[in-house]
Amino acid sequence: MTKWTWSGDRAEFRNGFGVFQVEFHQSMHQHCHGQITVMESQRKSSGEEDSSGERGSLHTWKGYSYSVTPERVLLSRPVLQAALGTRHGVLLVEGGQVYSFGEFPWKQSQVSEVGPLKPVLESALSGQRVVAVAAGSFHSGAVTEDGGVHMWGENSFGQCGLSSLTVVPNPTPVAVLDSDTSPPHTIRVLELACGEQHSLALSAQHEVWAWGSGCQLGLVTTVFPVWKPQKVEHLVGRHVLQVACGAFHSLALVCWLPPQEARRPLPDKCGQCNQLLYTMTDKEDHVIISDSHYCPLGVELLVDGEARLGPGRSPPLRFQSSPSEPLSSHTSASAPGPHPSITEHTDYERGRTVAQNGEVLTTTDSDISAAGTDSDRTVGGVGGAGSRNSPYPDQAVKEYLKKLSDTSLAEETVKMTIAGASFQPPADSIDLLTSDLIPGVMPVTTSSALNSLVSSCASAVVERVVSTCEALSLKKRINYYYPGVGGVAGVPGEVPGGVPGGFPGGLVEERVCLEESIQGKKSCSTGDIREEEAEGLSRRLSLPGLLSQVSPRLLRRASRPRVRAVPLTPVGGLPEAGELLPSLQTEVWSWGRGEEGQLGHGDNLSRLQPLCIKCLSSKEVVLVAAGAHHSLALTAQSQVFSWGSNSSGQLGHMDCPTTIPRLAKLSEGIRVWDVCAGVQHTLLLADGDCYQPILYYSGQQVIEGAQDAPQDQTEGYSYTQQPVLLPFCMNLGYVSGVFAGGQSCVALADRNVMGFSASLHELAAAERKFYCKLSSVKNHILRPLLDLESLSTALGPASTVLLQSLARCYSRLCHLTGQHSASLTANLRRRREVKSLVMLEHASIFLDTYNEYCCSVGNFLVMGGFQALAKPSLDFFGKCPELLQRLAESSEENILLSDLLVALFYLPMRHLHEYGRLLLKLGTCFEVSSVDYQKLQDGCSKFEALALHLKRRRKEAEYTYHFWKSFPGKMTVSGLDSLRKPHRRLICESSNKALTLQNSGRFSVNWFILFNDALVHAQGVVPYKSLFSTHHVFPLATLWVEPIPEENTDLYGLKLISPEETFTLLACSSMEKAKWLRSINQAVDQAMSGSGQRAEPPISRTASYTFYKDSRLKEATYEGRWLAGKPNGRGMVKWLDGRIYTGTFKNGLEDGFGDYIMPSKTLNLNDHYQGHWKKGKMHGIGTYKYASGELYEGSFQDNMRHGHGMLRSGSLNSSSPSVFIGQWVHDKKTGYGVFDDITRGEKYMGMWQDDQRQGTGVIVTQFGLYYEGAFNNNKMQGTGVLLSEDNTTYEGEFSEDWTLNGKGVLTMANGDYFEGSFTGEWGSGLKVTGSFFKPNLYDSDGDKGRAVKLGRLAVRPEEKWRAVFEECWMRLGCEAPGQGENQRAWENIAVALTTSRRQHRDSPEMNLSRTHNRTLGSLEFIPQQHVGPVTMEKYDRIRHSLIKACDTPLHPLGRLMETLVAVYRMTYVGVGANRRLLLQAVNEIMSYLARIFQLVRFLFPDLPEEGGAIPEPSSDPQDKKDSNCADTQLESPKPGRVVSSSALLLPVLLPRLYPPLFTLYALEKEREDDVYWECVLRLNKQPDMALLAFLGVQHKFWPVSVPVLGEKTEVVSSTKDACFASATETLQQISTTFTPSDKLQVIQLTFEEITKEVLSSLEDNFLWSMDDLFPVFLYVVLRARIRNLGSEVSLIEDLMDPCVQHGEHGIMFTTLKACYYQIQHEKTT
Repeated sequence: MTKWTWSGDRAEFRNGFGVFQVEFHQSMHQHCHGQITVMESQRKSSGEEDSSGERGSLHTWKGYSYSVTPERVLLSRPVLQAALGTRHGVLLVEGGQVYSFGEFPWKQSQVSEVGPLKPVLESALSGQRVVAVAAGSFHSGAVTEDGGVHMWGENSFGQCGLSSLTVVPNPTPVAVLDSDTSPPHTIRVLELACGEQHSLALSAQHEVWAWGSGCQLGLVTTVFPVWKPQKVEHLVGRHVLQVACGAFHSLALVCWLPPQEARRPLPDKCGQCNQLLYTMTDKEDHVIISDSHYCPLGVELLVDGEARLGPGRSPPLRFQSSPSEPLSSHTSASAPGPHPSITEHTDYERGRTVAQNGEVLTTTDSDISAAGTDSDRTVGGVGGAGSRNSPYPDQAVKEYLKKLSDTSLAEETVKMTIAGASFQPPADSIDLLTSDLIPGVMPVTTSSALNSLVSSCASAVVERVVSTCEALSLKKRINYYYPGVGGVAGVPGEVPGGVPGGFPGGLVEERVCLEESIQGKKSCSTGDIREEEAEGLSRRLSLPGLLSQVSPRLLRRASRPRVRAVPLTPVGGLPEAGELLPSLQTEVWSWGRGEEGQLGHGDNLSRLQPLCIKCLSSKEVVLVAAGAHHSLALTAQSQVFSWGSNSSGQLGHMDCPTTIPRLAKLSEGIRVWDVCAGVQHTLLLADGDCYQPILYYSGQQVIEGAQDAPQDQTEGYSYTQQPVLLPFCMNLGYVSGVFAGGQSCVALADRNVMGFSASLHELAAAERKFYCKLSSVKNHILRPLLDLESLSTALGPASTVLLQSLARCYSRLCHLTGQHSASLTANLRRRREVKSLVMLEHASIFLDTYNEYCCSVGNFLVMGGFQALAKPSLDFFGKCPELLQRLAESSEENILLSDLLVALFYLPMRHLHEYGRLLLKLGTCFEVSSVDYQKLQDGCSKFEALALHLKRRRKEAEYTYHFWKSFPGKMTVSGLDSLRKPHRRLICESSNKALTLQNSGRFSVNWFILFNDALVHAQGVVPYKSLFSTHHVFPLATLWVEPIPEENTDLYGLKLISPEETFTLLACSSMEKAKWLRSINQAVDQAMSGSGQRAEPPISRTASYTFYKDSRLKEATYEGRWLAGKPNGRGMVKWLDGRIYTGTFKNGLEDGFGDYIMPSKTLNLNDHYQGHWKKGKMHGIGTYKYASGELYEGSFQDNMRHGHGMLRSGSLNSSSPSVFIGQWVHDKKTGYGVFDDITRGEKYMGMWQDDQRQGTGVIVTQFGLYYEGAFNNNKMQGTGVLLSEDNTTYEGEFSEDWTLNGKGVLTMANGDYFEGSFTGEWGSGLKVTGSFFKPNLYDSDGDKGRAVKLGRLAVRPEEKWRAVFEECWMRLGCEAPGQGENQRAWENIAVALTTSRRQHRDSPEMNLSRTHNRTLGSLEFIPQQHVGPVTMEKYDRIRHSLIKACDTPLHPLGRLMETLVAVYRMTYVGVGANRRLLLQAVNEIMSYLARIFQLVRFLFPDLPEEGGAIPEPSSDPQDKKDSNCADTQLESPKPGRVVSSSALLLPVLLPRLYPPLFTLYALEKEREDDVYWECVLRLNKQPDMALLAFLGVQHKFWPVSVPVLGEKTEVVSSTKDACFASATETLQQISTTFTPSDKLQVIQLTFEEITKEVLSSLEDNFLWSMDDLFPVFLYVVLRARIRNLGSEVSLIEDLMDPCVQHGEHGIMFTTLKACYYQIQHEKTT
């Protein structure tokens, strides 16, 4: 029940909101007698409501009389938005349709007036989905879903954006185009705002576009109207959130610039006239700073030719010389009409103090209602008629200036009152000021008084700059929204008195000029000066060169140590919130006409360009609204700032009109969340003590019968002196938005269906209330505490840092709450949907912020911060901290101040329960099965769970704090300091002797303390029970606990395992044992995962640990996987000396693949090993890069090179580059190996012993020398054979490298030879003792030749690379070749493949292709064909699996194949490409085949031996077909059913070895091939028929016609390269194949092509004879032009499978070989 009672002219309103007194005017008495009762709408159940209009019902009214009854507008659809002009309105309904009502003079022949209860549809917008509407005084606008703009109404000033039209009767599209792009692209618009003669649009890029007429456009132009929308360039680069239009002024809500933008250095010169913006004059103990530069740009020309300056520019100072002189035009152009009488008061004095140098300071943050009153004391010049003028004597001016410059008397200037007298400076000083600002006016001599004032004011500025940059005391925050220091050089600031009439009414122009000279300059956004809330840390005052020129006295004063200031507003907002929540870091910019002060810059000047209103920059403005001549700003803290015309009390306070924003006067507890403004009234939507919104009205009263009176006539009208409550608001339902325009008011309301509206409003109102509470604590508690100068002394360094961290976290929480409250409010105004609630979709932002804040409070509590903070708090708040008790909501008496502070800072945690309750309440409005219900339930669960979790964390923090309070005396001070950490929480401790150490000493005392991150074992000796001398900390992440079974013993034991210690604890009872076991396990799990919910933490875990005992790992830090106290799995160890191991561990030792870096102190570089480990040592395959530059790749064993490996020493341009590849034993070259000495151009292939050549070997040089023989002690020593390039041969004894010494035979290239004793070095002269022999000319060639058979003294092929094959056998699990289990070998293969795949998967740099992965996957499975009889089908599967295995180096066979290819190329490439090595190269391949075949037969034991037969396949033709298909790809010529190593393995091996092998064949057959090729070139000059005849081909085999491009062409005598062309092309493919079987297949196909062509001409059955076939085949060989045919023939002959030598393929090969020899000896005559 809500009651009104009244008597006389005053009424009293009582309900849950409080008691309010309202003054009633005469018009009210006609309707009010006695008492009226208004039923609250909450009493009405949803069943009583009208079923239609549950959402978006529209109510309209005028004025604020108690008798006003809002009229409901009935529409078929809910109204989403309304906009009101002077005499018309526009409505946006659900579905995107637009209705209009009121007077429409622009409709011409259509209906020109419609009552508000019967709106008409704007049919021109049908088909368009409108998302926003706007209304100006006499025109309207709409924004469609695609961002298009439609305008209609009055267009005389271009406000509709359509040229050549005075009125626009119907909505018409207006193109908003960006002409800066080519071609111009259309701008997408988000919202519109309309004034009387202009319109603004906010684009999707958050830029402002304007069109129409007047300076309110913000455009740099002198041509009006502006018909096409143009971008407001002054706001480009800024993020504009909202725009609003008054009649002739504009407002924009803008985001702060990002911190990096705000920190950019400001320019020191004007961009227009290139003059200095700042000047400084250094005096003895102060610096005079002047920023009085004004550029003439931005002057607005008035009708009478007088200039009005734009933003930041001072007007000419023209003072009155006599009381009768008229005021200037821009101060007298005020709205006519009477104004309420303004009484003098001194409230302002209580909110302001004057600092030492005359600067104005403030000690309150929120009470801005007092601020700025001095600038608006005079009514007559701005808002009223008539001014008081009484000239003030010159002597008084000088005395006043003297007082102001004297800092000791500065305080008196505040209390000075000048009543009834005007202040007029001397004429000479006025002339000086004028000449400074107006070009062409010469300056005159200034007075000493003015100079003194300037010095004083500038010194004050410098001191404030220093304190700003040092972030000093927050008590002394400069109140930048009100100019308190001197202005233009030579002009004093306004009298900082708190008395009305500080400037008499007759000097309005002087006051305005002084305010403009100061406030205008301070309103530049880039030169922003904000220090409020210490946010100046990121937004500094930036004057070029300022601090370097400050006087030493000030620098000494500023250098005193202070506590670092903490910004209590997060700079840049919360990053994780991103675009999800509205920004609170906003600025309000205004521009346009300012006669009524509606721009808020402290003056009545107009602005051509947008200018930031400084005093609102830190007020978290979330909404702006503009009336005809006044402006409103709504903050996140639900405060309303108003400025401009107050002719009808529309600003919401009882003071005089104001030109800077001030707070509207509302009762405590009233939180406003929506505002709107009409011509002379303001409507506020607010929360009271309940959650149903209430309405407040301030401004002009509209009386029935006089509603249509002109606005400039005020007879019969009354006004409010402060906002009054509208009594009918409770009947409207749940109002979601208010709108105003002209004299009308509109409210959109929802009915409380299913309680949804009430719950949604309650959630938003609770968040607004909570944010106001948080802000109060921040402003009245946290900020003053941080500002205390004794704070750091009382707390100490550690606690001071924690308090600053607490302040930052509190600030983040407060800021997030403010953003969320703004988001919920916006949701009420627009969507009113559950799915748009950020706290549901992005709950993690809230949960993380609360978690972080609770952690910071707990840390501060644990470290005794609140107890230490009690003393400075007591000094500040006194012994009766009622404010603290009220904010902490504590009703306890005699509560300790520290406990009160704890309760206060833990207060935000209660709000989590409120979240849960309200979300649950919202959920009851939906069906249980709906998505919204599930979301609300999930959100409720999250917040409730967090609330319980944080409650437990608070108890843990309090328990820990009390433990530390009782802790001193039990341990040394150093031990206490080392254990007490902010994040550490106590879980339990054994002070009651519930836990003891087994086998401890008789006199020892043990104390176990379990924290949330460590177990502490403190030890002491019995005589010193009060002092534990030593302690050790066991991190929980590396602690394992196991219960000891109680069956065998009566001991209740727990086994504790740490990385370096294992010990047993004994409990006093089984219950105590279970308690400690559970506590330790939960603490370990909490430390690892953060949950602590599991009964037992995992035995395998990831953790970090620094060893302190282990000799090998002492002081090393391990981070990685653990298993039962030992590193096990992947991890990393870092030693203090710089060594780093990264890889796998097993039982605490390096085992598996790992990466090891070891610094080299001498070379200042690192050794780097990457490879396999076993039991802490390098073991297996690896790569070692030495700091010296050497690189070893191969096998290791026990940290030494052991097995097969390759060592590269130096580089090609180093002093001694070389490469060794071969066998190593215990870090030395031992066994067979190849050494390539790149410097000497020699390559050694032979045996080694202890890094020296020892045994048989071969050396070849780059000069063609070849030696094979014995080596001893790294020298050629013993029997050997030496050949030179020209075939000169020596066979005999050697003593040194290339030194002959002993018996031997020297054979010349022509066959002559010496036999005897030789001494000397080869190539430098030999001494010979012996006989010379010259063979008889008539001896046969065989007798002449004493050719030496090479290879006898070289290493046998089967002895080469034994280590490579032994490693492969070892990988299969065999200690020696052929000795092992077949099944184990297959298991080892599968393990190796799986391990390698995991290793490659864990290492991104070792990625495998998808095909490679599939191949490995198929090879991991053990095939079934490795046992049982081998058939052809199984043989084919074996062959295919071998191909796959050899294709991947991760398979043992693939690794073997890769290594053999590497060693083969290393041997026979480069210097090794010597023709004398051909026989050894071929024999080496045959050796590979035999040894690999042995491995294959071990894996497939049922495979027949070399030459064995495979049973014939079944007679099923399908099986035969499949078998043949599978066999064709790799071995087309089937060598019967005989198994051979060459047939099975050559297709895999030979393609990889082909290049070096064929090079050796080419070198060996070079001479024969040259003879052959010369003959081929000569014979191929003949045409086809001539060549056929020359070769003796019978005429019947000559082709008569040949196909050319698909057509038959007759062969004539000139035809060339046409006969047998297909056979020729087939034979040419012999050079593109690798294996002998593939080359034989090509020869066979060539014969088939010849036969096919011959049969086509003979056309009957034909059988070849060799005499007929050979000439034809010879022709084909000649035409094929195969360059190295001799090499091809030799390769086939050497490597051909023996089983095919006597078959069909053998005969064909013999034919090819015969052709080769025939061509060499062919005679052409």
